[in-house]
Amino acid sequence: MLSLSKLRTLVIGASVACLPLMSAHAAKEDITLGFIVKKPEQAWFINEQRAATELGKKDGFEVVKLSGVDGQEVLSAIDNLHSQGAQGFVICPPDVRLGPVIKRRADQYDMKVVTVDDRFVNSDGDPMKGVPHLGMSGYKIGQQVGNTIAEQIKARGWDMDDVAALRISNYELPTAKERTDGATDALVKAGFNKDNIFDAPQQNTDTSSAFAAASPVFSKQSKFKHWVIYALNEESVLGGVRASEQYGLTADDVIGVGINGSGAAFAEFSREKPTGFYGTIAVSSTMHGRQSALNLYNWVTEGEKPPADTQTTGKLMTRDNWQQVRDELGL
Repeated sequence: MLSLSKLRTLVIGASVACLPLMSAHAAKEDITLGFIVKKPEQAWFINEQRAATELGKKDGFEVVKLSGVDGQEVLSAIDNLHSQGAQGFVICPPDVRLGPVIKRRADQYDMKVVTVDDRFVNSDGDPMKGVPHLGMSGYKIGQQVGNTIAEQIKARGWDMDDVAALRISNYELPTAKERTDGATDALVKAGFNKDNIFDAPQQNTDTSSAFAAASPVFSKQSKFKHWVIYALNEESVLGGVRASEQYGLTADDVIGVGINGSGAAFAEFSREKPTGFYGTIAVSSTMHGRQSALNLYNWVTEGEKPPADTQTTGKLMTRDNWQQVRDELGL
């Protein structure tokens, strides 16, 4: 027969042994994650947040969708998440140089953080390798843009020496520079005259900012009758296309190729008549949202830290195949 002291020891030991399992189970049932994006009105980020939310409903965790258009709003969003008991957040930062500040605030609250699309950089401008990232291979996707444009130039029988390129640029954003550098290198390798590439620095990454940047370039370079347009995303390329139309150029005169595969491209392809927006390199924003949220969830619940850097590529979407590509990529 067990003594009272031995029985007490066994009961206490069994209770302690069960604690980790009970805690882990409770943690999985009470997970709240944030998803902060810099442009909540853009279709790309709408798709990302929606995909993360749908995954949360399916797998039993809550996703809080928040806006972070500048540093102050990001920090307020993190404070908000902390007040809701969130264990971590996914973020596409408004400025990659805010990485150290955002990471410190996350550490203050013992929250895990992963980046999507745009990667944090440190004070030296180097990627913050300690923060897991999921994004596009900017340079390779840029090369896809450049190669597509070069193929279209040849298909239309244009003399490359008589073609001008509008490069809508934002060199403060590393992702943007990678994409436009990739497109430029591919074009030059295909025989394009680098002296015919003209920069249009944009203040933002949307259509109106690109339109404002592109318009003066067309006016100054009036000798060119054929133009190609590329940028970091399709919204910016569309701004360039709208500027070309105002200048009097038609769809036969312009080859614009964007990056993303969002509602902006779908609307353009749905127009009754073709425009200078030839195509876009579509990447699954749905996959980016779902996978980044899943990576964070597994990290929080299982301790599985995601890979330091995961890169995706894209597929050419044009007026002829956009509905098929949209279905294939789940856009």
